[in-house]
Amino acid sequence: MDLVPWSRKGFFLVVWFLLLSLTCTLLVDVTHSAAHPDTRKVYIVYMGDKPKLDIPTANTLPLHVNMLQNVVGSSNIEQEPLLLHSYKRSFNGFAAKLTEEEAQKMAGMAGVVSVFPSGKRKLHTTRSWNFIGFHENVKRSTVESDIIVGVIDSGVWPESASFSDAGYGPPPKKWKGTCQGSSNFTCNNKIIGARYYHNSEPFVKGDIESPRDSGGHGTHTASTAAGNLVSKASLFGLGSGTARGGVPSARIAVYKVCWASDCSDDDILAAFDDAIMDGVDILSVSVGGAEDDYFRDSISIGAFHALRKGILTSTAVGNNGPRPKTIANFAPWCLSVAATTIDREFVTKVQLGNQKIYEGIVTNTFDLKAKFYPLIFAGDAPNRTAGYDESTSKTCEPGTLDHNLVKGKIVLCDGTTGYGAYFAGAVGVILQSRPVADVLDPFPMPASCLGLDSGNSIYYYINSTRNPTATIFKSTEDIDTLSPYVPSFSSRGPNPVTPNILKPDIAAPGASILAAFPPIAPVSFVQGDDRVASYNFVSGTSMACPHATGVAAYVKSFHPNWSPAAIQSAIITTAKPLSPDLNPEAEFAYGAGQIDPVRAPYPGLVYDATELDYIEFLCAQGYSTKLLQSITGHKSSCSSKTNYGALSDNLNYPSFALSSSNPNSISGVFNRTATNVGSPRSTYKAKVIGATKGLEIKVNPSILSFSSLGQKLSFQVTVKGSIHHKSSVSASLVWDDGTFQVRSPIVVYAIY
Repeated sequence: MDLVPWSRKGFFLVVWFLLLSLTCTLLVDVTHSAAHPDTRKVYIVYMGDKPKLDIPTANTLPLHVNMLQNVVGSSNIEQEPLLLHSYKRSFNGFAAKLTEEEAQKMAGMAGVVSVFPSGKRKLHTTRSWNFIGFHENVKRSTVESDIIVGVIDSGVWPESASFSDAGYGPPPKKWKGTCQGSSNFTCNNKIIGARYYHNSEPFVKGDIESPRDSGGHGTHTASTAAGNLVSKASLFGLGSGTARGGVPSARIAVYKVCWASDCSDDDILAAFDDAIMDGVDILSVSVGGAEDDYFRDSISIGAFHALRKGILTSTAVGNNGPRPKTIANFAPWCLSVAATTIDREFVTKVQLGNQKIYEGIVTNTFDLKAKFYPLIFAGDAPNRTAGYDESTSKTCEPGTLDHNLVKGKIVLCDGTTGYGAYFAGAVGVILQSRPVADVLDPFPMPASCLGLDSGNSIYYYINSTRNPTATIFKSTEDIDTLSPYVPSFSSRGPNPVTPNILKPDIAAPGASILAAFPPIAPVSFVQGDDRVASYNFVSGTSMACPHATGVAAYVKSFHPNWSPAAIQSAIITTAKPLSPDLNPEAEFAYGAGQIDPVRAPYPGLVYDATELDYIEFLCAQGYSTKLLQSITGHKSSCSSKTNYGALSDNLNYPSFALSSSNPNSISGVFNRTATNVGSPRSTYKAKVIGATKGLEIKVNPSILSFSSLGQKLSFQVTVKGSIHHKSSVSASLVWDDGTFQVRSPIVVYAIY
């Protein structure tokens, strides 16, 4: 009698169990399906040179899709767009969303040079050009208006007076690019092309989906390299003068790869792919980042293919100094540019309630009208509800300060950050640091940075006065008599991948540079700063890079047929030496020295290098014949009979670096070839300047006699001896014919 009810219970239990199992299975499938895309990230699949096929370049796209299908399966491609970029104009490869396992499979496929994650890169005047001797009335070439400067950055503000095309003719006939404009962006005969790249992530607040610059970085760098002459430019009266680029008659092509968040490697490579074929003459890339492999780095890859088409790439070395080995963009085919100061500085005075006045820096445009405000030490105002105490709040990092304690007051902070005071509602901020910062760009509120002695005096005043008060004055201009020197932010060498290639190459103005700026971007780059300006002061190696770009374009305008290596050599060997007394890192801070635009087109001799020279260099670095054939597309090979171990020192580079693990036993030989570009008949004598005791530097032959332009003569530099207990020593080789002095730095250093 009880069998029926139990049978029904069993039936329902079985049904319930099956439904539960099905539900769990569906949940697992849905969860897996939802999680699967999240495990993917953007990888770059680099395949070297364009395929040598008798088919249109566009047909590399089906090849890339087919490779992707073989790795991830057709169904996955149909579910979501995995292919983001197909590089096909200047080199071969693509960017796609892959799992780590899929990326490993892709790396093993035929024709693939490297597969690496698309990393995130960060963006690294009225007086600067005059300061380096490059005045408005300098000799110009008629070819300058045919020079096209490509700027890979955050876009441009085309309405700026720096980019007006008044008086310009049509673009040069060699131009093959386009203007990826829209209703809010148009090109002209100054900005002759503009593109933007943003395929890997959604747009965020602040991004403008066009080549238009909303952040300011790209507008600033483009106008520094090639902006028009604009009189009466200033930031609220500070730095008033004529703003201009190095080649004001040149054309500009803009490639926007940087957005509110960052700059993606896959977008950077896409920009290089287009720029090389569009017809640019020089590329300017003020974007940071570095890898330990030349062909797992988007900028190094792009610049190598640019070089193969006769295009020099000028790059910023980064803002991670002064620690050693922080340099970025150090490939030998890139011009690696450090930053220097100019002789203008902005002094910002702080006055206390006891009438004592202290002088600091920070480009401060705010005027408190001499009104005094309550003064508080940041360590006395921790945001305890958020878990901070005195030890953390004193540095004024965002979120560490109690809004109720600092609102309406001037805050004394340790360090050079201070933004926490702004976000907590302070009226102003006084920063104290040791050493005093070299340069600080505009803050979103009244600010000054003092040395530790002055800061201590203010701290004592706060603690010895019942109602401490202070005011901060608007900045005034002064002369920095020590300039030029390399500020602390500029990244330092030595070269972390190839120790015997000296990097940086050169230094150029990069501190408090006034240049064009979008009127919608915050002057301080801090949201909430409602000041708007058409010109702004910005510091960084990002600002130094376009100075070098402008000089490279200037040299190119006089010598249109010079190779990238020849232009790079001319810039390096004509540089003005800088003092190691101001920069103890010496050449690892400033390379050959301060760039000299007036001398650069007339170097006398150049150290030229062809694509084959760089291939031999890469052989010496351990790259295989198969890999290099994929990269270059031709059949050159690394010979097993060649001693490539020595060739890493013997790329025909315009500087000399020798590293040693034994500073008491130094030995090295450099082989170089000089090409005559000065006087047809000339005799150069070698001079070694500044060699330290115990280190012998010989040049053989010590005399080079040329009988014609373009003639090449080779020589050898031998370095032997000891540098004792020094970490590095410096000297210079100067070839002098009485008219031209061709100087190359020599650095010998210990690797411990």
